[in-house]
Amino acid sequence: MPRSLCPYCLITPVEKKMLNSGRSLVADSIIQKVKWHFNHVTSAQLGSSLEKIQEELEFQPPAALTLEDPDVANGVMNGHTQMPLEPAPNFRMEPVTALGVLSLVLNIMCAALNLIRGIHLAEHSLQVTHEEVGNILAFLIPFVACIFQCYLYLVYSPARTTKVVLMLLFICLGNVYLHGLRNLWQILFHVGVASLSSHQILTRQLQEKPADCGV
Repeated sequence: MPRSLCPYCLITPVEKKMLNSGRSLVADSIIQKVKWHFNHVTSAQLGSSLEKIQEELEFQPPAALTLEDPDVANGVMNGHTQMPLEPAPNFRMEPVTALGVLSLVLNIMCAALNLIRGIHLAEHSLQVTHEEVGNILAFLIPFVACIFQCYLYLVYSPARTTKVVLMLLFICLGNVYLHGLRNLWQILFHVGVASLSSHQILTRQLQEKPADCGV
């Protein structure tokens, strides 16, 4: 009778699951049971056990494990699923043009004028009325819109068209509201700068990705 057979080959699938559960006491008793069964089994019983093992292997073949499988299983048992790592999308814009730089400079100048006038109006208002609050907001909202226009020109952002239209609308409405504090030429200047910036934002597109050379 061949005695070089590994005792662990006689473990049933149920016992294998219990071994994998990590319960050391139950696993210990199973190993002791297998050892006793291996030491006291007859040749006829051993042949029958081998036939059962072969049938179980044909019905449920063993799965091939890779080096990553234990780490993944350990993460799932601890409640942490491993997320697939994907490279972050890299959006590169077209080079900045001279007209684009001019629109940035003019937009920053308009933003600074709006901020200075808004703070100056707030500081010199002894008793802030509803009209003065509206005037202050009419300076500060275009200030934020001008800064956001500069951001949209320099950095790619989804739904750019909607954001550009909203920023242009805020600047136009704010300057129209300030018709008493600004003359017509000042209003036209701010609206013109905002329109130029909007045009530059929409015309600056993403760079086409170069063909992959397999590097």
